[in-house]
Amino acid sequence: MGLSISVLARQGWRRAMSALLPQDCLLCGASSGDALLCAECTASLPRLPDSLCPVCALPTHGGEVCGACLKRAPHFDAALACFVYAFPVDHLVQQLKFAHRLAIADFFARALLERGLPDVDLIVPVPLSARRLGKRGFNQAAEIAKVLARERGIALGLEVGRRTLDAPPQSTLPWKERQKNVRGAFECGDVLSGKVILVVDDVMTTGATLGEFARVLKDHGAAQVIACVAARAVKGSH
Repeated sequence: MGLSISVLARQGWRRAMSALLPQDCLLCGASSGDALLCAECTASLPRLPDSLCPVCALPTHGGEVCGACLKRAPHFDAALACFVYAFPVDHLVQQLKFAHRLAIADFFARALLERGLPDVDLIVPVPLSARRLGKRGFNQAAEIAKVLARERGIALGLEVGRRTLDAPPQSTLPWKERQKNVRGAFECGDVLSGKVILVVDDVMTTGATLGEFARVLKDHGAAQVIACVAARAVKGSH
């Protein structure tokens, strides 16, 4: 089946704008055409290896479940990630969140699509608190989720979850304190009976936020929750 007229029109518009408005690479400043990053910077980004723990997406020798997940499995069932949260990926994340460079959300989403997404019933971003959303003006996780949902033709649940606890940012706390910081932070008003849900965020560090949100979704009937993040923190890499 051929492409729809609307899709062809959008592609034509993008090509025309790219020809008129070539851009420089966000990282090195070299000409990158219509891409956010030049080919060299894209190739140099720290990517996670293929051998990852299928539960938490940390590197393991042969792709087996890691010791931490065997000892205490998180509330989510599996995790997908593309990049190591290290320079310059951390810079891209900061630019997305605090400099409103929303094109980075599209870049992250397409990297995840290339890595491969599972079949799910619903895509849900990790919600921000009302105060933080009002201050920032957008939810970076939602911007990534929108692209994933649109490109895969999967339902997007922007209102499925609500963050009711405006706790300090996880990045400001020691690793051991992060689980306590998000306990009771989320609510869900939907009945999710039997649904497989892809929960999207920009970065996973300890997995505490994603785990707590997954717990709430399962309490409301979700059969399986898969965490999906652009970048995964690996000890010793940041």
